Amino acid sequence: MAELSITERWKPQHGVSLNEAFRTWLRVAALSFGGPAGQIAVMHRILVEEKNWISEGRFLHALNYCMLLPGPEAQQLATYIGWLLHRTTGGLVAGGLFILPGIFAIMGLSYIYAAYGNVGFVEALFFGLKAAVLAIVIQAVVRVGKRALRNRIMIALAAIAFIAIFFFGAPFPLIIVAAAAIGFAGARLGRPEFAAIEHGGKSSAAIDSMLGEAIPDHVRPNASRTLRVAVTWLILWLVPVFALLIALGPNDVFSQIAIFFSKMAMVTFGGAYAVLAYVAQQAAEYYHWVSPREMLDGLGMAETTPGPLIMVVQFVGFMAAFREASGLPPMLAATLGGLLATWVTFVPCFLWIFAGAPYIEALRGNKPLAGALSAVTAAVVGVILNLSIWFALHTLFRQTFPVRGFGLSFDAPVLSSIDLPALLLSIAAATAIFRFNVGMLVVLVTSCIAGVLLRLAGVI
Repeated sequence: MAELSITERWKPQHGVSLNEAFRTWLRVAALSFGGPAGQIAVMHRILVEEKNWISEGRFLHALNYCMLLPGPEAQQLATYIGWLLHRTTGGLVAGGLFILPGIFAIMGLSYIYAAYGNVGFVEALFFGLKAAVLAIVIQAVVRVGKRALRNRIMIALAAIAFIAIFFFGAPFPLIIVAAAAIGFAGARLGRPEFAAIEHGGKSSAAIDSMLGEAIPDHVRPNASRTLRVAVTWLILWLVPVFALLIALGPNDVFSQIAIFFSKMAMVTFGGAYAVLAYVAQQAAEYYHWVSPREMLDGLGMAETTPGPLIMVVQFVGFMAAFREASGLPPMLAATLGGLLATWVTFVPCFLWIFAGAPYIEALRGNKPLAGALSAVTAAVVGVILNLSIWFALHTLFRQTFPVRGFGLSFDAPVLSSIDLPALLLSIAAATAIFRFNVGMLVVLVTSCIAGVLLRLAGVI
């Protein structure tokens, strides 16, 4: 008899082999379209309802923790569940497969964009994408808002967060920390407004987990193991950053990519759309790596490919290095820049899960933690609204002007520069999504076709 592979020999007590898990995570990755809401829904359907691998309660507890972390919550949720099932190997398989298809897809699209982005056909394609992306971002505001803004306090938190970040340029981390502190204090005081948010709606009763309700041995908190994990992942994350700084200096584009996306990995709390607000504004307005319209094109790529929306960072890193090639052939520099941005963005995600998840498992049922999550989610609604308006300004208007003074810091549209074809196409995409419940991929493809037809008709 042929010798069994390592994955075949290892079959944990819960009965799910690593080979079976690999096939399932590959399936999840292939279906991970539609942003974090859609990706989490896919995981819930497959892992909780279909496979019965993990209980409803444990799934939602893991999701709560991932929503409090910086970075893409859906990818981190996959890593968390993979780690619960098969330790570190399972987390690497689940989290790695979740992003692998997007890495290849975004890289291919970035090559096409850099080489042919100024060709009429490609411009028309992305013109249509922008309109659909705007409608999808607005849908995200509505979806998260319906779940999070359940009372006047939550509505007030969202409104304050929006005003602070849009009109006054308040730092995003400050908004999140303040919201978490308010939620934590409110829950400690027993205020019902800060009760835990239910994810997944009024479905059937909790599914019995194959892991059981007890904490598995490999999940129990252990200080020495936590230290080893933290040191390992900090080395993987930060050694390349410091090596680039020493070799190339702080002003080189590769050093700037490494530093910026490392900072992003630490401060961008609140989910994919909140992360994108930070990346879009910094990459376009501070570093000038991409224009606002190019940022929309990149988001369109991320929306149409499997994997987390934050994979748009690969496009941003690609374009930054493409334009400042540091003596390398532009396409080679761009490839390295895109992969570097991806590396420093996602390595910290594994650190947060492998180091922090054991302690979060020990905090299941903690009401103050749930209150902090509720308040953070409400504030994130305001941040996503800020993102949607920022996208709308640069999609529907050809020109904007800065408004500064009296503490204000925002861009306002030049009303006469409105782009009527973009406005009409955005309205059509929003109508398809909200009125007729058309699927996201159908809307994206149809919008792209409409953009090409408008170009052929000479309208754009």
